[in-house]
Amino acid sequence: MIRVLGLDPGLRHTGWGIVEADGSSLRFRACGVVRVAAEGSLALRLQRLHDSLAATIRDFRPVEAAVEETVVNRNAGSSLKLGHARGVVLLTAARAGLTVHEYGAKTVKRAVTGTGAADKRQVAAMVRMLLPGCGTPVADAADALAVAICHVHHRAGRLLLAKAAGR
Repeated sequence: MIRVLGLDPGLRHTGWGIVEADGSSLRFRACGVVRVAAEGSLALRLQRLHDSLAATIRDFRPVEAAVEETVVNRNAGSSLKLGHARGVVLLTAARAGLTVHEYGAKTVKRAVTGTGAADKRQVAAMVRMLLPGCGTPVADAADALAVAICHVHHRAGRLLLAKAAGR
């Protein structure tokens, strides 16, 4: 069995979700959102994000992390701030000793819904179907759970390929 932390980075709202996988069987463990106030210096806001994620990792002890890649916005300033938050997310997971994997939004949507063009409602509905017991997570947490599910599917494929190659 493996415990995976899915992360949907954002400076104000970073979604996280914990999924356990045993073969093709998925189990919901927990999810939530790190909310960082818009006030204060960027450095302090990033520290709050780090501290909250580090506590989540300590509490749930995942062994791998999956992070959604950044979508570039038309607003360069917003993209830059999102990049800072994503950097903190990647660093926090890596410093905790987790193996970190990254997935594009279309890859996540395709893994969960079967199409890379799915909207947020479709992704959330499939997350609820694939993870009974997760309830109705808020959008950022549902997205993070989708990233974790995507990683579990891709991980299983990589393991099968390695086994077929005799590694």
